[in-house]
Amino acid sequence: MNVEKVWSEYQTSLKAFLHKNVSNIDDVDDLLQEILIKTYKNLATVHDSKKIKSWLFQIAHHTIIDFYRQRGKERDIAPNDLWYNKPEKEMLEQLSQCIAPFISRLPKEDAAILTAVEIEGTSQKAYAEKLGIKYSTLKSRVQKSRKQLHSLFNECCEFSIDKQGNIIDFQSKKSNCTNC
Repeated sequence: MNVEKVWSEYQTSLKAFLHKNVSNIDDVDDLLQEILIKTYKNLATVHDSKKIKSWLFQIAHHTIIDFYRQRGKERDIAPNDLWYNKPEKEMLEQLSQCIAPFISRLPKEDAAILTAVEIEGTSQKAYAEKLGIKYSTLKSRVQKSRKQLHSLFNECCEFSIDKQGNIIDFQSKKSNCTNC
């Protein structure tokens, strides 16, 4: 078992797990680094490769417990430390700044559809009537355009998503991603 292989396979899942339990993004990165160190030092003790995932998440769980114990000794817990008080609004504002530039990279017709429906708030039914096409045709085009937009986001960023499908974190895949 190779640390690099194990880490590349489970890093995103571990980060999502940490985000569910720790609100501060910097703390999540620190804890993830700590888990990597523990993995590097102790991976040889795992003899069954089928148990690696549960072993990693057990390490993550204990690391979170140790983190909060240490925090409790240092000071009282502030509202920003709580898992349910995430700075989600800031993250969504950052991502929303990328929507218009990414839409402009789509083919002209797809960009016009998403601009009208998603940004200007025109109903799909009204926009279909304006274009003189069937409502079902426009719905299909909107879905196709959304998938293309999603692909542009995925080219630029890596997303951590919770069980409900909400974005809990993102990182640029390229240091020079200037699309937004």
